[in-house]
Amino acid sequence: MGRGRQKAKATKQAREMKYFTPATDYSALQRELSGPTSRPSSRYPEEPAEPDYSAYEDKYADQFGDDDDDEGNRRVG
Repeated sequence: MGRGRQKAKATKQAREMKYFTPATDYSALQRELSGPTSRPSSRYPEEPAEPDYSAYEDKYADQFGDDDDDEGNRRVG
């Protein structure tokens, strides 16, 4: 008996949601879509696209060996 009442309520709610048409504020929508009028072309124009890490490239090269010279990972055939 409870399932029929629950299903009827769900059907009623679904129908209300389907045919519900809220009042649309078109001027607010236009303001939101257009955004601010004085907008810079880039967020951070003074920063380079990628930082320069060339100073750190070989800083630790002497402490660590090459990746190709791993003794433990070699397979004996």
